[in-house]
Amino acid sequence: MFKKIILCPNPYRDTELKVAKTAKAILDEVRCPNVVCIPFRGSEEPEGYGLEIHPLQQELRGADMLISFGGDGTILHLSKTAAHRDIPVLGINLGSLGFMAELEQTELHKLRALCEGKYDVESRMMLDVCVRREGRVIYSSLALNEALIARGNVSRVIRLHIFTESGKLVDIAGDGVVVASPTGSTAYSLSAGGPVVEPTARNFVVSPICAHSVHANSYVLSPERTITVQTEATGYKPVVLSVDGGKAFSLRHGDAVEITRSRYDTKLVRLENRSFCEVLQRKMLGSLE
Repeated sequence: MFKKIILCPNPYRDTELKVAKTAKAILDEVRCPNVVCIPFRGSEEPEGYGLEIHPLQQELRGADMLISFGGDGTILHLSKTAAHRDIPVLGINLGSLGFMAELEQTELHKLRALCEGKYDVESRMMLDVCVRREGRVIYSSLALNEALIARGNVSRVIRLHIFTESGKLVDIAGDGVVVASPTGSTAYSLSAGGPVVEPTARNFVVSPICAHSVHANSYVLSPERTITVQTEATGYKPVVLSVDGGKAFSLRHGDAVEITRSRYDTKLVRLENRSFCEVLQRKMLGSLE
């Protein structure tokens, strides 16, 4: 029996919180304890439209599950908070693709299965990302999808040196590089020409972006590796780091971005017994037809 489920609607996706309101009514009907919280800290609190809005950080204590209403970006935003507290996330897709989401908004009736215990939890590998400057860590973050190291707002080629603890992997010249988790393999990494990896796998995908070389390959590496992306020490072109599509962090020449497997996992709730191949066909390949 659940102690508490937190409904987290993205007010920019869920107009007037209509979908969250419907979901709450369904959970109330089956007597499943729940509260509604807005997932974005510092955002202007929307009107409740008949719903009482609670502070998310306060309600996390004792929560059994988060339900995200939005696109994959909303799940990415919640993944860090959920992973630190070992709380699984169920995604309701209100975006376009919604590859990580379990249900579409037309499938809310399936929430009744939650209180009957008819669901599974799938663990997804996460990344620890940090920036070292002159040997000192000046930035750190947790990622579910990827770390992107790319050129800034100047349209010029940048040069990056990529290492593991075993030695140099490759030097690249181009727009940058994506270091992705298996979950992130179907996001920016795929657009950069990287492979599709089963999301429950455990590895890194390193994909150069628009590299100026016919030999610019993607690399799939063991999760035990430490990947270091070094900016040119004598370079003058702006380079930035973005984690899971978040705010860009400006890198200086000679900075090193280190990516390792995190001890945290994101746990996604699964109500349907769909294989990865089915999800790929329906979400990715189906969108091309």
